[in-house]
Amino acid sequence: MTEKERGRDAHFRMVDGLLIALMVLPLVCCIVLKVLFTPESEGVDISGAMIYFTAPFPGQELIITESQVNSWAIILTLLGLCLYLTHGLTEKAETKRQLIAEWIVEKCEGLVNANMGERYAGYEYLIAAIMGLSALSSLSCLIGLFSPTGDVNVTAGWAILVFALVTYTKLQGGFLNYLKGFTEPIPLFTPMNFISEFSLPVSMAFRHYGNVMSGAVISALIGTALRGLSKMILGWIPVIGNIPLLQIGLPAILSIYFDVFSGLMQAYIFAMLTMLNVSGSFPQEAWEKRQEKKAIRKQRAALAKA
Repeated sequence: MTEKERGRDAHFRMVDGLLIALMVLPLVCCIVLKVLFTPESEGVDISGAMIYFTAPFPGQELIITESQVNSWAIILTLLGLCLYLTHGLTEKAETKRQLIAEWIVEKCEGLVNANMGERYAGYEYLIAAIMGLSALSSLSCLIGLFSPTGDVNVTAGWAILVFALVTYTKLQGGFLNYLKGFTEPIPLFTPMNFISEFSLPVSMAFRHYGNVMSGAVISALIGTALRGLSKMILGWIPVIGNIPLLQIGLPAILSIYFDVFSGLMQAYIFAMLTMLNVSGSFPQEAWEKRQEKKAIRKQRAALAKA
């Protein structure tokens, strides 16, 4: 290996180290903040995200909570992961990281194509971001952090973005057609159609939040109950009585379901609802008719100029 190649290899490893640090350090900082700000408490603690500090802001104080800080840390972790997987790409995959990156892209492209159609090619990046952010947010509780998906304000923000995207897609069919949709199938259903339209972000936000938060509450209640039961049954035994032996095993099994399986499933469901609502807001048939009308107008305009 020449000196130039050794220098290039050292530079490559240095960049890899920086990207790994970008993945790990934000989460480590969140753990440190958690330890420093968490007050001592006994029993079950399901108070939600801690408030780190408040800042003066016109109209209302700006509140910085644990869920906001953890969300930004997870975003930085995802950024570092994406940069790490795509670092040193070649025309033909030669590394495991590139194979993983290509596999993720292919799976997301297949998922979008199967559920939205070729017309929505390019949405795979949005869907991958939604699933990655949601999954890592839910799994962050495994390292002791508060899951951002356990805060309804976070899931509501995601749902509002999806609702804006759905509305934008509907408006591509024309503003009058968008308003006309509220009167279908008959004008009598207009109030119900309005309620149905604006209930979309509410249902998406509370579905995701409710499933994640309920799992966290159930796990906390069962863990606390097992600790109390262990103390009641084994408390008379010296030394061993102070160890919550009944907490060993069952909470871990529950964590596999509530934290891992349920978190990943909710990420997938949120992504599926996003795809179905966006693609269903402007069906393929309506899009094709609109394209035909545009083509006819262009032909008429060309004939008029001729």
